[in-house]
Amino acid sequence: MRNKAIIDALMRLLPGLRSNVFVGELVLALGALLLAQTATPATAAVSQPNTASSAAPAADPKSADAKQADPNDDDPVATIKTQVREVNVIFTVTDKHGRFKKDLKQEDLHILDDGKAPEQIRDFRAETDLPLRVGLLVDASNSIRDRFRFEQDAAIEFLNQIVRPKFDKAFVLGFDTTAEVTADFTDSSEQLSRGVRMLRPGGGTALFDAVYYACRDKLMKQKDRSTVRRAIILVSDGDDNQSHSTLSEAIEMAQRAEVIIYTISTSTSNTEDRGDKVLRKLSENTGGRAFSPFKIQDVSDAFREIQDELRSQYAVAYKPADFRADGHFRPIQITAENNKKLFVRARRGYYAPMQQ
Repeated sequence: MRNKAIIDALMRLLPGLRSNVFVGELVLALGALLLAQTATPATAAVSQPNTASSAAPAADPKSADAKQADPNDDDPVATIKTQVREVNVIFTVTDKHGRFKKDLKQEDLHILDDGKAPEQIRDFRAETDLPLRVGLLVDASNSIRDRFRFEQDAAIEFLNQIVRPKFDKAFVLGFDTTAEVTADFTDSSEQLSRGVRMLRPGGGTALFDAVYYACRDKLMKQKDRSTVRRAIILVSDGDDNQSHSTLSEAIEMAQRAEVIIYTISTSTSNTEDRGDKVLRKLSENTGGRAFSPFKIQDVSDAFREIQDELRSQYAVAYKPADFRADGHFRPIQITAENNKKLFVRARRGYYAPMQQ
């Protein structure tokens, strides 16, 4: 229809082509028609998707994908949006003696996501050098007073060894009835050591609140340009008596934040008590590991084993089959297909995002 308008204008002006004046009028008329055509909002949106026309109203960014096609346009443009979900899992493989298996191949893995094999494995690699984002959570309640000084020394040594300047970052959080960050995210061993030394035992134990806060407000909100490994090292006896959050809520928040939790029990009992079982649930559901050092000297060994494990892991990225963005929990199961004597430790699952 735009072409017809131009032809009609030409036909009206043809009789006057004998005069140069009319030739000028013809040029002006064609220019006006072309300007009117390029100022049409729908046409400008199709031919120049990144250029805003002065004749068109300001576009709402929320509705940029829902533009109406010009009914007079012979080639309307349709925009199709698809949602692609990639799941990333960090996991550890050991033999029956607890030794790390460092030569696993992708074909050795068997993965189930919500009971189904992934649609596609997009990446698999050994991850020995990922930047770390570590939260050291230290129980500063009255119940752990007996071994507190030794645990402080072991924690400082651990942070000095594992945090590499300009590469890794850690923070220190002490908790009794409330949680207090004594050293925020930093790669400075001096600041981290000072944060550990600032902790003083006293009060009740709000363990679940501390884990919930560390995952949601510290590790989840820490913005990084590259892929990092998020972990919490929790030093506690596991006896919570002050939290508003529950154990299941703390585990769920860790899973949402993709945080691995390692626990070091401060219990002096020679048997696994109720607090130790709580610590084990926190670690097992997030892909971590629970340590119960019965002798005070074993605390340093636990920190060393955590350090070795954080540098001896694998990462797999896959596209799940039959994925639905419904906010539900999707369990993950990873096994070593060709070697039943190997043990795989990974988070138990994740929460699917809600459809936007």
